[in-house]
Formats: sequence, structure tokens, C-alpha cells
Amino acid sequence: MDDLGWRLWSIPMSFYRGMICDNVTISGDKGTPITAYVAKPEGKGPFPAVVLVHHLPGWSEFYIETTRRFAHHGYLAICANLYERAGGGDPDDVAAKVRAEGGVPDAQVVGDTEAAVNWVRAQSEHNGKIGLFGSCSGGRHAFIYACRKKNVDACAELWGGRVVMGAEELNDNTPVAPIDLTKDLSCPLIGIFGNDDRAPSPEQVNQHEAELKKHGKSYEFHRYDGAGHGFFYWHRPIYRPEPAMDGWSKVFAFFKTHLAK
Repeated sequence: MDDLGWRLWSIPMSFYRGMICDNVTISGDKGTPITAYVAKPEGKGPFPAVVLVHHLPGWSEFYIETTRRFAHHGYLAICANLYERAGGGDPDDVAAKVRAEGGVPDAQVVGDTEAAVNWVRAQSEHNGKIGLFGSCSGGRHAFIYACRKKNVDACAELWGGRVVMGAEELNDNTPVAPIDLTKDLSCPLIGIFGNDDRAPSPEQVNQHEAELKKHGKSYEFHRYDGAGHGFFYWHRPIYRPEPAMDGWSKVFAFFKTHLAK
């Protein structure tokens, strides 16, 4: 962790130990009702918002806890269940079913995420600013959303795989490589990556960054040695505490800069 990371981690912050957490039903893509987990800090606000886009393992415990973590730090947070159409049950089993069926269409995820964005904007406690947060496939989908829509103010992409795609990888669910949407990115972007990751590989992160530079986009990328895919995941052997702590400090500082009002 660099000096900035330690300083940011040690800065006293406004914590909200009181919060309201609940499941809500939102109108997802094409009007399909889906469930979203919501965590609100106690008080009247106004609060900035974070819309979480969950990862390939699904609407998992990590994402439910991370939704509460953002509320703890003063954000109105919501995470929609992007796999609800595949049925209920253990998140690992549902995610396996979704993978076996070829994943969820990018356009459907954009529609479901827009529903979460719209739900947040309707809340009286909201300050009008929204950030996206996603890791793994969620990082990829957060980036796609920030390119397809113009109604968010910041985007955190954590090790988004398949942003760089070959023509042979495109299909009906993923018809466009996200890197080809870079010119339409509508908000500042933070990228968090492990240099031991293979999806995305460091070379693919370089391509991603070169495209952002080419189009003059506002972005910051942070890359960590000794860390691979999913190094924030405290419940798995891939967890790397120091890079994860520093990465979290970077995400919170980024959102503080772009979501304050």
C-alpha cells in the first residue's frame, strides 16, 4: 500500500452504524420484475448513491455485504439480482445454471441496471449523484452501462474480464466488445486490476487503457503486483489483504470526489 492509501484509510470518516436494509422489487429490463437488495444509512440525507452490478458468481453474500458496506460509508446502495430469471436457490447453483446457459445478455443487464438507477433517483434521501460499482463480469457490465447510458456520474470497474474480446467471442448475448464502446464512456472511470490476473491479463488492461487515452476519457487505473482475479474476495484463497485495502481506499476516494454535492 502506498502512502496515499494509508493516509486515506486512516482518515476519520462518517460511518453509519444504523441503516435500513431490505429487498425491493424493481421493474427490470422489458418490465420484468426483479428483486434488489437495498441498504440506506440512517437519517434524512441527502446521500449519494452506489448501484452495485454483481459478479459472475451471482447475487452472492459478498455483494449483499458490500451493499451494506457502502451504506456504512454514507451511500444509498442497491444491488439488483441479475440472475433472478434463472430461478432461486443457492447463489452458486444459480450462477452455474446461468453459465451453462451462456450467461445473461449484455442488453438485459443494462436494462436491469437502469431500473436500479431509476429506483435510486426516486428516493427522497438521494443527492442526485450515482456511482456504479462492479467486479469480474460486473466490472465489465458496469463499464458497458457507463458507455451505453448517460445517467451516472462515476464508474468503478474492478478486474472486468472480456472488455477486450476477439471477433470469435461475440454472440447474441455479447454482440459488441466493450472496448469498442469506449468513445461513448459518459463518466469518470476507476479501474482496479491484479497483475497476476489472466482475465483481464495485464496486456488486455494495457489495451483498455490505451483506448481510454485515445478518446481523451477521464480515468485512473491502479494495478497491483502479487494480486490476481478477485483479490477483494475475503472469503476465498485469492484474497490479498493489503492490495484490497488500498484498492478500497482508492474506490472510496474516487466516489468521494465525483459523488459529493
